[in-house]
Amino acid sequence: MEQNPLRRVRPRSYYLGAALLVAIGLVIGLGLSAGLNLQKVSTAAHEQLGAVSSTAAIPESPFVPVVERALPAVVYVDVRKKVGGTAGSDDPQDEMFRRFFGDVGPRRQQRVPSSGSGFIIDAEGHILTNNHVVRDADEINVTLNDKRTFKAKVVGSDAETDVAVIKIDGHDLPYLPLGDSDKIRIGDWAIAIGNPLGELRGSVTVGIISAQGRSNLNIFGGTPGFQDFIQTDASINFGNSGGPLCNIRGEAIGINTAINPSGQGIGFAIPINLAKHVAEQLVSNGSVKRAQLGVYLAELTPEIADGLGLNTHDGVVISNVMKNSPAERAGLRRNDVIVEFDGKPVSDLQKFRLRVADTPIGRSVPVTVLRDGRKLTVEVTLSQRDAEALAQNSRNETPGATETTGGISVRELTREELTSSGVKSGVLVTGVDQDSPADDAGLQPGDTIEEINRKPVSTSAAFTQLLKESQTRNKPAVLLVTREGQSRFVALNLR
Repeated sequence: MEQNPLRRVRPRSYYLGAALLVAIGLVIGLGLSAGLNLQKVSTAAHEQLGAVSSTAAIPESPFVPVVERALPAVVYVDVRKKVGGTAGSDDPQDEMFRRFFGDVGPRRQQRVPSSGSGFIIDAEGHILTNNHVVRDADEINVTLNDKRTFKAKVVGSDAETDVAVIKIDGHDLPYLPLGDSDKIRIGDWAIAIGNPLGELRGSVTVGIISAQGRSNLNIFGGTPGFQDFIQTDASINFGNSGGPLCNIRGEAIGINTAINPSGQGIGFAIPINLAKHVAEQLVSNGSVKRAQLGVYLAELTPEIADGLGLNTHDGVVISNVMKNSPAERAGLRRNDVIVEFDGKPVSDLQKFRLRVADTPIGRSVPVTVLRDGRKLTVEVTLSQRDAEALAQNSRNETPGATETTGGISVRELTREELTSSGVKSGVLVTGVDQDSPADDAGLQPGDTIEEINRKPVSTSAAFTQLLKESQTRNKPAVLLVTREGQSRFVALNLR
């Protein structure tokens, strides 16, 4: 059959090109479709997220109400102190001046700025702070959180607890309620407020109560004789001194007082109950009066209790009795173990000292002691102690016994040595073996051993015999050791 000449025959490449165009179109179409669908999903998702973030309530910090309640009552204490004077002055700044410029004669007194914190405790404008903040102050200015500034005067201060009360006169003064420091627990929230470094005013730091009853601390600015500190890890720095340590209810439970410059997260505060008791006396009388028992004391450690044949570790040991003191008049003796005071048990030396000091002067108090394995109760009429007597007692009281073992040689005291040392009897330590238990315990040549297991020692033979008796009983030998006029108990373990 003959073909039609008008019909065109398309080349093969034509069909291949058409197929390729169709494939490209499909790909483009699917891509556009997918893009449109993804855009719709994304919009819906964003709308849903926006709805959630706009309706959810933001939880409030539990510390905001505390700060709102406490901060208005916290004040900045700006102190001007007079320093300088004659060339023979003991002032540390005078000493520094002499080191650089020599002894050039008298210097003029200068006012040196210092600062700290405090908090208002009543509508009359009484402010609690630290004694070391306002001590020797020539001028005190107090600035409130609302920028008002007042001149302040010292109502009274107590170096033995490092508590001071100052006062301002003003209207509508905010004040901070006081809590109960006897009810705090380790692990409770602790919020410190103050003016660290004198510049960062109104700073708030948060932590917990880390410990209670801390004592025997060396405090910057002066070490108080009565210590029962709260320890906290809420940050406390220079300038925080005198500010409040608050609980989660916004009540003051302590006065921020001390820091540990060599550590972090370690600060100390005076319990508010102690501070309040002192402040009440300062406001009423301008000073604090304390009672005294008239004894030197030591902790009753397990070693000493074992050596004395006691079945209890509760109580404090009398290492000496002051002459003409209430304790001497009542018949208390060295080696008596005080287990009860005014009907309440005694277990901690520092707390016992505080209890005695806070007892009304002139009151007759029952004191129960263990003596030779028997309980004995005597009535002691407490007298007033002055600052000098307290300082002397603090130097003679021993906060704890030294860990001891054995290894020591002695000789008898001469008559002159007995007279000069002020002891009635004893033996003199002439040598301590190097690296021996006695050496590890801190015994030194020149120490005087007055007693072993409550028995007087006057000869070296008696000393040796009493040590052997303790070794036979498999008990520590309790030595009463005197060094430079100070007495202490040492438990010498000879097992």
